[in-house]
Amino acid sequence: MRLPERGDDQIRIGVALTVPEPYGSALQEARASFGDPLATFIPPHITLLGPTVVAENELDALGAHLAAIASQFSPFVLHLRGTGSFRPVSPVVFVQVVEGISSCEDLERAVRSGPLEQELRFNYHPHVTVAHEVDEDALERAFDGLAGFEASFVVDGFQSYHHGDDGVWRPVMTYPFAGHPSLVADAARGIAS
Repeated sequence: MRLPERGDDQIRIGVALTVPEPYGSALQEARASFGDPLATFIPPHITLLGPTVVAENELDALGAHLAAIASQFSPFVLHLRGTGSFRPVSPVVFVQVVEGISSCEDLERAVRSGPLEQELRFNYHPHVTVAHEVDEDALERAFDGLAGFEASFVVDGFQSYHHGDDGVWRPVMTYPFAGHPSLVADAARGIAS
């Protein structure tokens, strides 16, 4: 993973949709089983804003920006199924998002605006990484081993993360969507059917 350099008065942040339990632990354990050195450092997630360096004195303004974004969104169903890969461009295997893609794209664009506006190296593609920085054999094991993975859950907010000096990404704040509670119930019924 390429991380931007940071100074003494800066912090490295990210914004993501965290994969809830029990799916998060299952994917993290699978990632570790493929020998991925980052498995214990990065909770399973769908990135909305990749690693970004900001001044510590900007955190309040960025928090206000993220809260304003969350207030504009309603809960939605996210469905993960099967695997994909960015090979040969990048040695990554991921679990695919098959429902909720447009909501993820809208969120990503909104988060990456205003004070967090930045250019992307690649087009945005929502996914959950399950193997990175491993050899080709491990990538194949990840691709085949999680091909049958499937999970659906309601997304009702997103998280901001800080990258610690120990290399661990930790959630520091959840930004709940302001959508009406009945939308959550409707979304949950959609999963059950």
